[in-house]
Amino acid sequence: MAPVPGMSLGERYELQSLIATGGMGQVWRAEDSTLHRAVAVKVLRSEFTGDPTFLARFRAEARNTAALSHPNIASIYDYGEADDPTGEHVAYLVMELVDGEPLSQVLAREGRLSPDRTLNILGQAAAGLNAAHHAGVVHRDIKPGNLLVHPDGTVKVTDFGIARAASTVPLTQTGMVVGTAHYLSPEQAEGRVTTPASDVYSLGVVGYECLAGQRPFDGATSIAVALMQIRQQPPPLPADVPVPVRELIERAMNKDGRLRFPTGGEFATAITAVQAGRPIAPGPAAGPSVATDVPTQVVGVPPAGAAVPAGAAVMGLA
Repeated sequence: MAPVPGMSLGERYELQSLIATGGMGQVWRAEDSTLHRAVAVKVLRSEFTGDPTFLARFRAEARNTAALSHPNIASIYDYGEADDPTGEHVAYLVMELVDGEPLSQVLAREGRLSPDRTLNILGQAAAGLNAAHHAGVVHRDIKPGNLLVHPDGTVKVTDFGIARAASTVPLTQTGMVVGTAHYLSPEQAEGRVTTPASDVYSLGVVGYECLAGQRPFDGATSIAVALMQIRQQPPPLPADVPVPVRELIERAMNKDGRLRFPTGGEFATAITAVQAGRPIAPGPAAGPSVATDVPTQVVGVPPAGAAVPAGAAVMGLA
């Protein structure tokens, strides 16, 4: 049974109105009848609640994310599972209800953002990611849709648990590949281990989009975009973007993760320096390029020059 207004979850959370729908499920505004407060409830799609492996990882990640406490992270309050009136198993996350809108909506409405506003958004998001990175959590799905902007300018990073848990399920089943591929780090596209520097890359892509008014890489398919993340350099930012801001984004988006800011904290520190007109601390000296150490290949995609079968699926993209 699909969630509907008035539906109660856990005999505590009454769904009121639909906020958003995505590949993983739906987000509802709900009333917590115990604490008498408004909350956001993300209800997962049934194909995920029926997967024991996914549920186990999702529960663990929900616990980890609930332990994070930072002004720039949307808090998780509760996690639950229940059977709906039809007997279908339902899993849900109860989160802080943020009175704001996704950065993706801001960009769709306003196009390019000023360098000052971009740095403000990136700095807050990086600070939130720093708290997660210190707790051993890598987001893996940083994109404008997962950055909520409050009317007062406060930025909240959201969707930690789902992004991490989704890596155990082929994303071709979720419909998230196309939306996510535009912000993937090269190592994610290749199916290699993700680190905090992977989140830095994705946040750098978000910054590029804010400054340019368009994403650095676009293609007809998620495979094409993922290959661009690995093999191509982004087009130059517009000439009116100040050089220090340009250099900040270029370093965050370095193809070699060792040459990026290693964590959200270092990225936030560099952003603060640029805002204050100070130079960014130098990064490590360039060593052998990752691209020359191993062949670049998207997981599930034939090497460059090989034919790509019709309908080939990109796996491991988060």
